[in-house]
Amino acid sequence: MKTNEILHKLKSGEITIAAAEELLERTAFERMKLRFVENLARLDVFRDRRAGIPEVILAEGKKPEWVAKLLLVMVEERGRAMATRVDEGCLQKIREVAPSEYRIQVYDEARIVTVSEPGFEVARTGGKVGLIAAGTADISVAEEVRVTAEQMGCEVHSAYDVGIAGPHRVLTPLEEMLGKGVDVIVVVAGMDAVLPITVKGLVDLPVIGVPTSVGYGIGAKGIAPLLTMLQSCSPGLGVVNIDNGFGAGALAALIANRVGRARSRDR
Repeated sequence: MKTNEILHKLKSGEITIAAAEELLERTAFERMKLRFVENLARLDVFRDRRAGIPEVILAEGKKPEWVAKLLLVMVEERGRAMATRVDEGCLQKIREVAPSEYRIQVYDEARIVTVSEPGFEVARTGGKVGLIAAGTADISVAEEVRVTAEQMGCEVHSAYDVGIAGPHRVLTPLEEMLGKGVDVIVVVAGMDAVLPITVKGLVDLPVIGVPTSVGYGIGAKGIAPLLTMLQSCSPGLGVVNIDNGFGAGALAALIANRVGRARSRDR
């Protein structure tokens, strides 16, 4: 039970002060709860309640059977689990071991897989995220942003291939996003990576830049886009690491979800 639910029950007289104290202590303990999985991992199963971001399994660098095992344990604990950077071999193993009644959702471009119990639905938060990708080659990272934010309850409005080589292309998507009331904008860009700097100069919202390893020469490693964004003269632009779509999506969702909750309280 969440803290606000306990307090509402106390206020309405449904529970006593002593019962509320006991429930609050139990909730605090649950927020720190770890699930030990053999010698593989210590899953932070209630991370979302404590930190606002769910525990997510990074598949890259792990054996497929490990990833599959961790996903199933998370589903057992919370009804849904998510893995990033999933390749074909890992996906095959997940499909082999998951119970037939579980729903496996594959997001190919994002390289994300979610596994959930029957009937599980992500609760909508009211948070709204704008998402822009400079070029078609940046879409895989942008999709990682999109899926992550949606899995955290956000509504995502996206526009792809609107890079700075044709700066007029971004104006209409930006206008549409602002019209829909987005709370934060994520801009994914490689090459010269000037687009997030330009976008921040046009909007009164926080902008998150995601440099990608797309481009020629040294830029192909993402170093040039990263340094360009870090040297921005547009205040209000934050930058995550190279190709870190998950990190950008999680940060954007944290911001948007907080705004979404505030909107709900004000109604």
